[in-house]
Amino acid sequence: MLADLRFAIRTLVKSPRFSIAAVVALALGIGANSAMFSVVYGVLLRPLPFPRPDRLVFVQEASLRHEGTAPTSPATLRDWRGQQHVFTAMAAAEVWGASLTGSGRPEEISGLRVSPSLLSVLRVSPALGRGFEEADEQAVLLSHALWRRRFGGESSVIGRKLTLNGASYRVIGVMPAGFHFPPFWAEKAELWVPLVFPPQRANDRGSRSLRVFARLRDGVSLPRAQAEMSTIASRLQRAFPESYGVDSGARVLPLGEVTVGKVRPALLVLLGAVIFLLLIACANVANLLLARASGRQKEMALRLALGAARWRLVRQLLAESLTLSAAGGAFGLALAWAAIHALAASIPDASRFTLPRYQELGIGAVVILFTFAVCAATGILFGLAPALQFSRADLHGTLKEGGRGSSRHTRTPLRSLLVVGEVAVSLMLLAGAGLMVRSMARLAAVDAGFDPHNVLTLRVVASGPAYSAPEKRNQLYRQVLDRVGAVPGVASASGINHLPLAGDLWTFSFTAEGRAAPALAELPGAAFRVVMPGYFQTMGIPLLRGHDVTESDDASAPLVVVINRTMAQHFWPGENAVGKRIRLGGPNSKAPWITVAGVVKDVEQREWAASADNEFYFPYRQNPEGIQKYLTVVVKTAGDPASVAGAIQKEVWSLDRDLLVADIASMQQVVDRAVWQPRSSTKLLSGFALLALVLAAIGIYGVISYGVSQRRHEIGIRMALGARPADVLRSVLGEGALLAAAGTALGLTGALAVTRYLQTLLYQVSATDPAVLAAAAGILAAIAMAAAFLPAWRATTEDPLIALRDE
Repeated sequence: MLADLRFAIRTLVKSPRFSIAAVVALALGIGANSAMFSVVYGVLLRPLPFPRPDRLVFVQEASLRHEGTAPTSPATLRDWRGQQHVFTAMAAAEVWGASLTGSGRPEEISGLRVSPSLLSVLRVSPALGRGFEEADEQAVLLSHALWRRRFGGESSVIGRKLTLNGASYRVIGVMPAGFHFPPFWAEKAELWVPLVFPPQRANDRGSRSLRVFARLRDGVSLPRAQAEMSTIASRLQRAFPESYGVDSGARVLPLGEVTVGKVRPALLVLLGAVIFLLLIACANVANLLLARASGRQKEMALRLALGAARWRLVRQLLAESLTLSAAGGAFGLALAWAAIHALAASIPDASRFTLPRYQELGIGAVVILFTFAVCAATGILFGLAPALQFSRADLHGTLKEGGRGSSRHTRTPLRSLLVVGEVAVSLMLLAGAGLMVRSMARLAAVDAGFDPHNVLTLRVVASGPAYSAPEKRNQLYRQVLDRVGAVPGVASASGINHLPLAGDLWTFSFTAEGRAAPALAELPGAAFRVVMPGYFQTMGIPLLRGHDVTESDDASAPLVVVINRTMAQHFWPGENAVGKRIRLGGPNSKAPWITVAGVVKDVEQREWAASADNEFYFPYRQNPEGIQKYLTVVVKTAGDPASVAGAIQKEVWSLDRDLLVADIASMQQVVDRAVWQPRSSTKLLSGFALLALVLAAIGIYGVISYGVSQRRHEIGIRMALGARPADVLRSVLGEGALLAAAGTALGLTGALAVTRYLQTLLYQVSATDPAVLAAAAGILAAIAMAAAFLPAWRATTEDPLIALRDE
């Protein structure tokens, strides 16, 4: 076998143009597959990095009528723990942003409040120090990355006091490198503190902010755990009907499934696309090998005549194809490595609209083994065509002909079939890409409700004893806006507690005056925003009715609120909502009535192109807690927002050097993060389709060129007998048109069957959109005919006497 491989390498080196063409085609196909498999393995297939990850589950409140889940409350968690018998332990986590001050520059760090039992649920231990104990309150665990970045990796950090949000915490441990929990949250938590409930919150069933994780007991199946939690949820609904809806329940999901989230369909579609691309590459290389084999028939006949066994010839041809696939695989693996790094660099790290577990992507042993398997499979797949041809060919007859070694008068229908297959698969990819492009165009045309152009956003975090009182924070934030508004190049500045599309959303139940009072558990909710004057003008959000909030809307003035159009139309259809009243809580709530002062346009808040929710905007001076810990400043600029970012930062620090300024970005960048997933999927699928088109065009060109070379004598005779060049051109193009038509018909049938799997990825576009399918077929047919034209035109320019003399 080694001798066969050495001979294969020498043979391929002697045909550099053929070898380079084959290796490039294979490198593109294998590289795309390796890169895509790396993503699919890292996100979908690789087990979570915890012992026995299949036993880890995610437990949330849920509606029996809907698929979604919701966080739970402290009292519900306590009851779940006390009544369940299917988990070894349950733990909760709650998002907790921390401002680290007191040593070095202030830094905002993503953190979590977690139950002390979390590490025992996960079965992990700190790499340094210890985990939480029930008595811990002001303790903190650091991530390995934070420990290295902020504290230089010093072991003396254990026991050190840190100032987080103005309070003192003692470092008790450092987690192992690579520890990331929960794995499905985009912002990687870098510290963990104990989740401790004050007495008034421990019995709270209305504040739902806890994500619950558990480990199944040995021998307990997921359906059994689901059945028990459903029973407990039903029992709680009967005991506390005012806190749970009639359709309330609980849902138990594998943690790995929750981690994947909504990206599974997109990844599987892209994996299917690269498999199609590899098939096209294999068909192309098989065609190249068949063409090359036609010129080697005399060589093979001589070897057979000299005593070589036919199976030995077949083995030699397979050795050549495997050598080509190995070279293609090596270059493909390099392409895959570059593609994975480019993908990781393109992912917006600060966004929740991202790829789960992308930090773990890479070319590891599993991906290399996969690439090796693909190389072997493709080498055998495209090498079988010439090998089978030689195994059945009459090579002794070739010697008797005494020709040049090309089977000049023999047509090879297998080459035509391969090209038809290439065209069909290319059309399926092109149709899928066309649907995604059209969907992306619809997404891009979505009215966000605000104008993202020339708007800078940043967060100013005020923590510590100096800003513990709401009035102190409000005073600071007003000063911040005054300073920012005076920066040259700033047209206006305002602030809000939670920026649209930033992932933060508070929802409060409310009662509308004059409307039928629903049960407490069925109360409508609305997204709660606290704004400063001028916010709607700065963001370009049209005020439809009434007036904006003002500085005079303070604690001494009547309470007012601005609502969105969806809320106005839902509760006061056909009426002017301005002057209507709402209050937070249920019909028996003692909260004061709040008058609607204005109605604004709906804004994309939760995610891009999502259905609008009820929203209300409260004046910052009338909210008892003010804007709480941080203010998101929005700045309308006269030019490029980035040009004033540095000056704005200096103005903020001129008020207080310990103020944390974070998440500086233009509003357009915020929007781009929100559409990163569909845009990336569209770009990748379009790129695969473009490669497929190029490979299909090369395939058609090769087959038509080969056909013309086979028919040189025939064409020479026809032209010598008076055939016009136009007749020859029409005859050759007809062969190309037949291949294109057969491939297009087959491809349209396949596209109708395959594109339906794209439906969940499309926005306001049908998976069988006739306009897209027709356009894809037209584009492919045009490219096919263009590829066929060059050899056809060349056939008409050849001197018939030369063609006859060559024969």
